[in-house]
Amino acid sequence: MVGSETSIRRIVRVRGRVQGVGFRMDAAAAASRLGVAGTVHNLWDGTVEADVEGPPEAVGAMIEQLRAGPPSARVDGVDVRREPPRGAESFRITG
Repeated sequence: MVGSETSIRRIVRVRGRVQGVGFRMDAAAAASRLGVAGTVHNLWDGTVEADVEGPPEAVGAMIEQLRAGPPSARVDGVDVRREPPRGAESFRITG
């Protein structure tokens, strides 16, 4: 393996028409396909927040998936915050 396999973590907040459109299920499917861990949940203000952890390339691909969302969603903006990895081992929908 290449030394770039270190784990990174990003908190991603997605704005737009992202609740009630299958966004969290789409994110969970993408996380499984890409091999990232973490959580995704709806927030009270109508946004969706994903906590994504894994190899840098996989996390980057997951952020791009979150920027696109499922066909039924409309993403108006994405904010990404860096955080230290926590050692998450699976991806879950938490709310």
